[in-house]
Amino acid sequence: MIFGILTEQDDPRVASAPATVKKMIAAGHVVMVQSGAGDRAFYSDQDFIDAGAEIVSSGKILTEAEVIVSHEPISSALMKELKAGTILISMFSPRSNPEVKSAFEASNLWAFSMDMIPRTSIAQSMDVLSSTASLAGYRAVLVAAAQLPGYFPMLMTAAGTIPPAKVLILGAGVAGLQAIATSRRLGAKVEVFDVRAAVKEEVESLGAKFIEVAGAQEDQAAGGYAITQTEEYQRKQRDLIHEHASKSDVIITTANIPGRKAPILIEQRTVEAMRKGSVIIDLAAATGGNCALTQNDQTVVHHDVSIIGNSLLAAGMSRDASLLYSNNVWSFVQYVFKDGKDKVDFSNDIVSSTFLGKVPQTA
Repeated sequence: MIFGILTEQDDPRVASAPATVKKMIAAGHVVMVQSGAGDRAFYSDQDFIDAGAEIVSSGKILTEAEVIVSHEPISSALMKELKAGTILISMFSPRSNPEVKSAFEASNLWAFSMDMIPRTSIAQSMDVLSSTASLAGYRAVLVAAAQLPGYFPMLMTAAGTIPPAKVLILGAGVAGLQAIATSRRLGAKVEVFDVRAAVKEEVESLGAKFIEVAGAQEDQAAGGYAITQTEEYQRKQRDLIHEHASKSDVIITTANIPGRKAPILIEQRTVEAMRKGSVIIDLAAATGGNCALTQNDQTVVHHDVSIIGNSLLAAGMSRDASLLYSNNVWSFVQYVFKDGKDKVDFSNDIVSSTFLGKVPQTA
């Protein structure tokens, strides 16, 4: 197949890194890359040429590519230039933008949304959300450490002893676990809250203290995500978080419920009870935030507490983020199109979960 990689409009990542392009070429595919597509991820045109790709104009990709891979969906104007049957692989976010599915059902294009990969064993190598979450969890700690007006580790000096920073992490999914590991490496004292009791052992194995509110509801079919809790449980949860947050120097929040607004875990009263100079990194900012005062893509300072809502933390690590994303996509392509485009199994769980549009009659 002929793959096309366009320059992203706002995202600094590139959809396929040279190392992945080399694998695609070795498998017999043709890869066309728009000139400059990798610049913000620190991959030059020459890097792609060395990997076997062709450096071309965006117009050539739009008219000749059979598959276009991107992070952010290409514009509707560019989609009109594509030939019928072109395959689009991107992050379409159909949970928060349900209209995108009906739009593709009315089109003559095939679209696969990588953010809909099911969390199953066979799909682990394709799990873009886990790759992104791991990067975000790591970077969140570094951003917090840079913002905090003090040390993360305990420091014993002739001038006195500085106690370790106290870090509270809300949510022990992929991002939370990476944040725990990174905080501990930097020497912080870490506490973790999660509604899923099953993660307690993993949290403690990383050297953190697990905080638990009894009575949480769990759903094994939720794919590892938390589910909405009762109002009584949420009240107890907020009270316990308030108690621990008021003693914390850094809070990193990661709680998301797919397709829904992020739950408010940190109330305004909690922010106002925190130590001046404390930092909150809200990784759920794009879906409303876990803190009542979070503004997406902004830093809000309230009562001398910095609340950083940054939904593009992972993109800030554009080089490695590009490599992980491109490897996830390549695993997906090899699995879905192993027998060619004409023999895609639309009844397969991975295919049916990610496909947007009208299933071909011959499928």
